[in-house]
Amino acid sequence: MALAVSAPGKVLLAGGYLVLDRNYTGLVFGLSARINVISKDIQASPGVHINEIIVKSPQFLKAEWRYGYHLADEDGGIKTIQLQGGAAASAKGNPFVETTLNYALTYITRRAAYGTTQTLKPVTLTILADNDYYSSPSTGKTSSGSRFAGYSTTLEDAHKTGLGSSAALVTALTASLLSHYLDPSLFDLATNEGKRILHNLAQAAHCAAQGKVGSGFDVAAAVYGSSHYRRFSPSILSSLPEAGKPGFSAKLFSVVNGKDTESQWDTEVVKDAVSLPKGVAVRMCDVDCGSQTVGMVKQVLAWRAAQPQAAKELWDELQRRNEKLASVLKEGKTEEIRPAVHGIRELVRKMGTESGVPIEPDSQKELLDALEEGVEGVYGGVVPGAGGYDALALLVRDDEETTKRLEEFLRGWSERKGGKVRLMEVSGEMEGARKENLLKYQGWV
Repeated sequence: MALAVSAPGKVLLAGGYLVLDRNYTGLVFGLSARINVISKDIQASPGVHINEIIVKSPQFLKAEWRYGYHLADEDGGIKTIQLQGGAAASAKGNPFVETTLNYALTYITRRAAYGTTQTLKPVTLTILADNDYYSSPSTGKTSSGSRFAGYSTTLEDAHKTGLGSSAALVTALTASLLSHYLDPSLFDLATNEGKRILHNLAQAAHCAAQGKVGSGFDVAAAVYGSSHYRRFSPSILSSLPEAGKPGFSAKLFSVVNGKDTESQWDTEVVKDAVSLPKGVAVRMCDVDCGSQTVGMVKQVLAWRAAQPQAAKELWDELQRRNEKLASVLKEGKTEEIRPAVHGIRELVRKMGTESGVPIEPDSQKELLDALEEGVEGVYGGVVPGAGGYDALALLVRDDEETTKRLEEFLRGWSERKGGKVRLMEVSGEMEGARKENLLKYQGWV
């Protein structure tokens, strides 16, 4: 048995920092760059029983992890243990992979057979990332076409472009495991109920893997695609024990199903509130620098705590301007995109100045202004999400001529400024996690 699923990356076009607070929302777009996971049974020799899961990312050096698994005592759920592998295996653990396995396998065993490992046959999970997730140099190894490059680095040394790879990975891996092990009557990714279960389980696993309860917009985008997003209350996950600890299995099952009053999810994901005018696309520019998002967020929140009234006034007005942009896009008012974007950028820069955080650094401001003024077909752009030096998000005319003008402009900009800026292939996309045709991965699986 083999099957493939994928989950998209994300761009938070409007709502950076605000989305951390349930009083505010974010305008998030899914992206055409996807993390893909292909699951395939491991065929053991007759009479041989093995408890092993192999996870590999063949685009990178030493990106293979082998796990044994067992049922923990006192209803602790499934606990994985990294095993020693061959030359391709990484000695370093991957917390996102390992945590996702613990959470997903625990849910699966309880859902399928109420706490046994009988349903968990050995499996190989192959992870393939679309090229735009990384800026690292390619080795030239590609599959048919060039969707999946081979890289000359380990995964931890690869330069990320800030498209939400960890959330897409956790979501795709969770969806793969649920789809592989559970009968369609128990989990179907194509249904609303299937997406609800996937969302809740992936949010729980992703928060545990990163060691904190984040806003969750990146996981929501990976599950549902583009949407108007309001975060869930952090208290929903606060009572979850660590994986393997007593009571973890029952509590995780309750939290993911969200059936009791204590664990009812209050996330709001409104898909029909988000759309793009016909002929307009979201495009991304990679600046190959990257930002320390965690430190930036802490500093902005410290400013907010120290100046609550000023911060509230700024955030309330920024929320109104974010909603204005969403309305302009949904109603197809292309002539109003630029002033709406300018209004957002003005307040984002003000927040950066007052908090001492380079949310829209001078170099990014210079590039965004130059793109608007110098490239026909560019309606406007922002430094998305938490800001800094990650990829830029542009709203542009969706045609080949605009793409060519952008590529030419960015080549010239890189030569003049001595940096490396490029237009990425990725564009905005409405759809979230989905099953895929296995033929897309020939040459890799």
